[in-house]
This record gives sequence, structure tokens and C-alpha cells, in this order.
Amino acid sequence: MAADTTLAAPRGKLREALDYLLWFYTPFKPMSASDIYELISTNAFSGEGLYLNLGYWKSARTIDEACVALAMLVAETAGITAGSEVVDVGFGFADQDMLWIDRLAPKHITGLNITPSQVRLAQERVSKRGLSDRIGLLQASATAMPLPDASCDQVVGVECAFHFDTREDFFRQAFRVLRPGGRLVLADVIRADPDPRPLRRRAQDFNWTFFMRKYAVPAANADSRESYAAKLTAAGFTGVRVDSIRHDVYPGLHRCMAEDPALLRRFHFLARLPYWLTLRLKPELVYSAYDYVLAVAEKPPA
Repeated sequence: MAADTTLAAPRGKLREALDYLLWFYTPFKPMSASDIYELISTNAFSGEGLYLNLGYWKSARTIDEACVALAMLVAETAGITAGSEVVDVGFGFADQDMLWIDRLAPKHITGLNITPSQVRLAQERVSKRGLSDRIGLLQASATAMPLPDASCDQVVGVECAFHFDTREDFFRQAFRVLRPGGRLVLADVIRADPDPRPLRRRAQDFNWTFFMRKYAVPAANADSRESYAAKLTAAGFTGVRVDSIRHDVYPGLHRCMAEDPALLRRFHFLARLPYWLTLRLKPELVYSAYDYVLAVAEKPPA
């Protein structure tokens, strides 16, 4: 199904280009996570739908397959099944929520997202599919969920928790709204282990600092796998696992960008340039500062 972008709010091309230029190429326009996604708008990674995730490339060969595979990896790891009541944080344009309804048939999904244009367009897309009674989308923060205690079976997030201010506050909220025995599952970006080689480590430090500043990542979220797991445990979760899946994410995306010109053409031309330049480098160098994890944790049974 092709992406429906007709409901996106129009943005002047000159203003859009200026915002991209100031945001990404100068230090003069720091942006919040909501501002960033308002700017990116419907310039999605995927050709089908409006997915913004980097994809799970273990078996996928195209960006569309990989975006769906990542959403399904999160949902299946969380144990979403018929009858589940799910909270999806940072739902983007609700592609994953509609996918899960189609494939896994949960009873209800409540989505939380702080970006107004994403919420509006996602609500309209869900309504067009006749799914508004099963997918409720709210403009609300994952660190202050407007939901009752013990009201859901799963809390999931696809590539968004690195923005949350802070990840620890979100963990506490997730623990609160989950029912006993419920599960939290996140696909998330964290800092990679330091390279023992001094020059590589300096490059990692530079790239991570750039990532934090440009993509609205709080300093408190510069977690290793160990600190990530410790924060989940401190929030009350048990059965904690924080597994790196970076080798099934970054190399596949890098290859696809090189092989599929249409992928980069979907970006604004000023956002396209940095990706285009990195295609001349190996993915292990380009993504050396970043780990990519699948985090799993459970609220103890009553």
C-alpha cells in the first residue's frame, strides 16, 4: 500500500530548506524531538507506508521488508496476541499499530506521541482504515503517561526511547501502567562500547556527541547495555535482557542505501547529503559510535 501523505500539513520549500540547513549544518538551531519530526514530516525511510525506523535486516532485502520486520520483532518479542491491550510509545504515523492489528489481532492499542502533525495524520490514517475503535492515538509523553496503573499487557517502543527525557522516567512509567506479568520491549539506539584504539574512540566520541546534539538525545541517555539493564532493574523489572542486534540493523541499511537510489530520494535533499557521503565508507566505521539493542523486561507477577 503506497504511503498516504495527502493529509500532511504543507510547509514552504524555502522555509523547509532553511530549517534543515540551520539544524543539521550549523550550531544555531537546536531542535526538540518534536521539532525534528515536524521537519522530517512524511519523508519516510520506507516506500510503502510511512515507516521511519532503520529496519531489521536479518532476512530482509528491501527497506520496506526491513521496517516491517523490526516492528514485528518488537511485537512478537513482547508477546502481543489476540486479546492483548498494548501501549505503543512514539508510534510515528501508526504504520506499526495497523500492522499489528492486521497480523496479531490485539484487543486494543493505545499510542502515545508528542509530535502534533504525526498524531493528526496517524489518527486520520487509522480512521480511514476503520480502526479507530481498536487503535487510540494520543498526543502525550511517554514519561508522563495519561493512563491508569496496571492498565495494559505490553508496553512497546520502536526506535524512540533514546529521545525520552529521560529513559529512566519512561521505565518507571512503563512499570506503573503494566499489569503484573506484563512485558516491556524496546528497539533502541544506545552508545557503542568504547573502541580500544584511541583514534577510533575519539571518532566514536565525536559522532555520539553530534548525534546527541542534533537528534535531541538527553545526556542521561548515553547508556551502555549494562547501565540500560541496571536502570530497568532499578525501576522494578525482572527478566531483563538488553541484546545487541546492531549487526542486523546498520550493515543492511548501509547496503540498501547504496543499492536503492529511491531510498535517499525520499529524503529532503539537504538531509540526503550526509548519508550519500557515508556510502563511501564501511558501515563498521560509519556506525561505530552506535549500538542497537532489543531490550526486554517483565513486571513481576502479583
